Amino acid sequence: MPVSSSSSSDTEDGGGVLTLAAVPIGRAEDASARLVAELARASLIAAEDTRRVRWLASSLNIELTARIVSYYDAVEARRTAELLGELRAGRDILLVTDAGTPGISDPGYRLVSAAAAAGLRVTALPGPSAVTTALAVSGLPTDRFSFEGFPPRGQGERARRFAELAGDRRTQVFFEAGRRLAATLAELAASHGEDRPAVVCRELTKIHEEIKRGTLAELADWAACVSGTDPHGTPKNKPKASKKGSGAVRGEITLVVAGAARRSRRLLPGGDDISGLAGPLPPLP
Repeated sequence: MPVSSSSSSDTEDGGGVLTLAAVPIGRAEDASARLVAELARASLIAAEDTRRVRWLASSLNIELTARIVSYYDAVEARRTAELLGELRAGRDILLVTDAGTPGISDPGYRLVSAAAAAGLRVTALPGPSAVTTALAVSGLPTDRFSFEGFPPRGQGERARRFAELAGDRRTQVFFEAGRRLAATLAELAASHGEDRPAVVCRELTKIHEEIKRGTLAELADWAACVSGTDPHGTPKNKPKASKKGSGAVRGEITLVVAGAARRSRRLLPGGDDISGLAGPLPPLP
């Protein structure tokens, strides 16, 4: 199988450059100096939400001169061909999403794949990602991890996927909607074990950032209390949110779940070998 290269020397002559630009996941002031410069000089921006990129530019006191086109899930397949044509015509494109890095559970993969296949140059303006941010603050092992994105919506498919992951020793990172968090945590407790350590990261880097640590069972109970719902109920018999609950855990949610326990080999000062499992996390406040 031939090896392909993405160096500038063997990209299509006269083609434009596709730049994947990571944007802040919370506060606008987390933007890098390079992002500010690229937004200011861009002539064509493909944005998951055109309003969001205009807000970011305004917050950073940038006067955008670029033509801005939308590039979100519903139009991604159709617009990829249009943007590929722009690149082939020699026009550079700055690709941004609502938050974080393009292509990471956000639009971008199709355009990158098409541009690479066409021999066009693809580069990145690195920066924030909720995946690595949540993993870093979780306190769970980071040497090996898997990013699972949003869990499947179908109940049977979710159950099968969680069952597959239950024995995986890697730390697992998920995205989840606040309204489904309690149910997802309860389902993970059933598949992975109620005492499996996990961390819920809400509104990372924002003013109301909240990080909850505990076992899957403890976190499921916490999320159910906040939501005012029963996470174990079926869609038909789940009660409506109580007046005390908000109806959902609010904000952007990233969930980090410990992998299946790995035995660690440790030596005492005298040379005796002691192997054991990591101890439980401290209880929720």
